[in-house]
Amino acid sequence: MSEDIGHAAAVIIPTYNEARHIGSLLRQVLRQGSDVVDQVLVADGRSEDDTRAIVAAIAATDRRVILIDNPDRIQSAGINRAFAAADPACHILVRMDAHAGYPDDFVPRVAETLRTRKAGSVVVRLRTIGCTALERAIAAASNSRLGTGGAAHRIGRASGPVDHGHHAAFRRSAFLNAGGYDPSFVANEDGELDYRLAQQGNLIWFDADIAIDYYPRSSLRGLARQYYRYGVGRAQNYLKHRSGLRFRQMIPPALVCMLTVSAIIAIFNPIFLAFPFIYIGLCAILSIKLSCDHKYSGILLALPASIIMHTAWGFGFLSRITSSFFDRNISDPVLGESR
Repeated sequence: MSEDIGHAAAVIIPTYNEARHIGSLLRQVLRQGSDVVDQVLVADGRSEDDTRAIVAAIAATDRRVILIDNPDRIQSAGINRAFAAADPACHILVRMDAHAGYPDDFVPRVAETLRTRKAGSVVVRLRTIGCTALERAIAAASNSRLGTGGAAHRIGRASGPVDHGHHAAFRRSAFLNAGGYDPSFVANEDGELDYRLAQQGNLIWFDADIAIDYYPRSSLRGLARQYYRYGVGRAQNYLKHRSGLRFRQMIPPALVCMLTVSAIIAIFNPIFLAFPFIYIGLCAILSIKLSCDHKYSGILLALPASIIMHTAWGFGFLSRITSSFFDRNISDPVLGESR
């Protein structure tokens, strides 16, 4: 990739009911000069709070801010709409999420990595943080192998080429040639796009020195809904491309199957309850270790959090795979929910 992509970027922010966060994020981004940030396109999924009013008020004071209507109310569709509306002269596309925290120099740093590495895409480290005891427990699990199985963009510390990560920046030409995000995906749209980018010969570069703060769900119910969607999305990706699954991605579906079979057989022979107890015991041991590492007893809530992450992901994956055999779609009640 030898094309000159310049320096100014178009920043795209998908939103849905982000009134608490969008104002501060926009002000943070706009502190960069127009030589770094040429446009900020907010793709809003018809929020029901004051998100659109806040964006409109800031747009009235800075011409770089543009509000894009996203009637589909899905992140992937909103980003595609914003990309289509972006100035074609902007060859650097930066993705930011309202429900996350960014370093002040995030845009110039990811743009510089994109240029120097001659990459089609730059991905960064996702660092989950929380405020309440439950949020901190979910964060501890998410930032460890217990919750995410060792994904590079979660616990990776070495920069280099990867096949998937948390999206931060794209070359305009790479995003365009790949066709953008597939808006039919309820989740894992980033992983699906990464597959197509790689198939077209684009380098996906993981910059471990750039980390963003992600705020987890504040309830176990919300966590279950989120991870169910993740499982459905990963299954969609597999069904579309028939690409190989990593070993860690096969564990949750296998776990759900084994737990279900064990529970049924245990009706006739209680010894089969051994497997669920062993699984819960292992999660408990790892949760205790996390609690000791963080020196905070509230991290013990990583036990129910991790069990929900594993089983919800597994159920989501299996439900989508199973539905494919009947050639029908799943009616998912959370498609409009943001990441």
